[in-house]
Amino acid sequence: MSIRRLPEHLVNRIAAGEVVERPASALKEIVENALDAGARRIAVRLSGGGLDRVEVSDDGCGMDSAEIALALERHATSKLPDDAIENVSTLGFRGEALPSIASVARLSIDSRPRGGDGWNRTVDNGAVVSEGPAALPPGTRVVMEQLFARVPARRKFLRSSKSEYAACMDAVRRLAMAHPSVAFSLEHDGRRVLGVQEGDSREDRVAALTDRALVDNHVIVSLEREGVRLSGVASIPTYHRGVGDHQFLFVNGRPVRDRLLVGAVRAAYADMLARDRHPVVALFIDMPPLEVDVNVHPAKTEVRFRDPALVRGMIVSGLRRVLDAEGFRAVQHADPAALSAWKSEPISPTPIGAMPIFEAANAGAPPSPALFADRRTSFFTPPPQARAEPAAAPAPEGQSFPLGVARGQVARTYIVAEAEDGLVIVDQHAAHERLTLERMRRAMEGQGVASQALLLPEVVELDEPACDRLETRVAELREFGLELERFGPSAMLVRAVPALLGQADAQGLVTDLADDLAAYDSALSLRERLDLVAATMACHGSVRAGRILSVTEMNALLREMEVTPRSGQCNHGRPTWVKLGHGDIEKLFGRK
Repeated sequence: MSIRRLPEHLVNRIAAGEVVERPASALKEIVENALDAGARRIAVRLSGGGLDRVEVSDDGCGMDSAEIALALERHATSKLPDDAIENVSTLGFRGEALPSIASVARLSIDSRPRGGDGWNRTVDNGAVVSEGPAALPPGTRVVMEQLFARVPARRKFLRSSKSEYAACMDAVRRLAMAHPSVAFSLEHDGRRVLGVQEGDSREDRVAALTDRALVDNHVIVSLEREGVRLSGVASIPTYHRGVGDHQFLFVNGRPVRDRLLVGAVRAAYADMLARDRHPVVALFIDMPPLEVDVNVHPAKTEVRFRDPALVRGMIVSGLRRVLDAEGFRAVQHADPAALSAWKSEPISPTPIGAMPIFEAANAGAPPSPALFADRRTSFFTPPPQARAEPAAAPAPEGQSFPLGVARGQVARTYIVAEAEDGLVIVDQHAAHERLTLERMRRAMEGQGVASQALLLPEVVELDEPACDRLETRVAELREFGLELERFGPSAMLVRAVPALLGQADAQGLVTDLADDLAAYDSALSLRERLDLVAATMACHGSVRAGRILSVTEMNALLREMEVTPRSGQCNHGRPTWVKLGHGDIEKLFGRK
């Protein structure tokens, strides 16, 4: 077969396959054009999840009839005044989106520049079907209908209207988050589903587009280094999600999905979250255009940095710095579902003075035994699992301590403390687990973790692959005070354990370390492996649930939490303490 030049309509369809994958990708390109046109208000209307119709209206600079015709030609753009594509500062720059969309759908453009007349041009699958004057306010309205209607091979690969709608919503949400100075609205099948006003602060815009609870459970990220600025919002470790779709990353105002950036976020939260939990973050990187290549993906969703190590280091250190500064902070408000689980004593509709027991007493007759039938059972129920210890000295006041003063212990697991603004409940195991991990880290930064030799070395039997993995990490484990030796093909000999762990269960510790190395070893860097080992050891060395603590021990734990970084969550991302504010307590008793 001889080489031939492809016809224009086929070239456009091929280009459309790279740029237009689904309604959401076409919507993204149209909204980006509106932002590049200086729009302050953008309205999006969808029908059938975008499969039937996508309409975008803006109040940007608008176009006249000649510019509309030129915009529908391939590689025609107003965003590159010269040939320096590396200096591009707009969201779009190739001039491919509109002609590509018009080649696989019915595309109608109405536009009017300020001080000029409106004009319409409609293209149906590459052919101009109508054009003429149009009535509309200054700005542009773009309508896309019947996407891939004449390309059944592409149409059948589109998903359901619900899935396509979710993708469109995500595209609008990301662009709205990147541009808080612009008002956005989104309607689906006549129902308004999203609306944000122009002039929002970045934190308010992120919270409005993710979860309102983020307002009270976030930290502000701000760092500048070598001309690169990192800013944004990140959730505290105890506020997390089960999937990573609430991580929004932007480079020079452009939403991107970059493995480098996602990996940096994961590394920053590595020892604060379980591996199946994900933080909520919105990070914005602003840098000179020459330091980043945005022309590496047809849809411009990926970028390439000139100095990726600098960007990764800024994300890790920037997040770590603000999270460490939060200290013992955890999720701030009591969970409404947990509050609703509190049970109140049912209120009798009969006034106390009119109860039958008083009537019987006034009549001189003994009360009926049935009156006490329900009360008798309470004498045979188990006593509540809580304790309070008499103080040898007057108990300190809670005003001077953020986590309050210990008042008792519940179920041998939870410390109850009284603070100035409410009631604090601490999970003693989770809290001590974090404190032990931070002690081990400090020891590692100094002379290493001291070890405690066992009087009789303990043999731990494992399968041969697990012993092989532990044997390859003997030197790393020794730095943490754990001394192991191979003891035959399927056993390890424990000669010493970290002194910080006290009376550690060597069998359980070595078994858990072997399981963790089997699950994560190959996927982790050296530093991440060390953190994993430290976290596993800390879990075994912490105060277990079920241990009775004295008031002095409880208060000592609270005071150490207040000065230890990241003590608001355990090594798996669970909160170590919760607070029931005075207002929440008043609601439970109907006082508020």
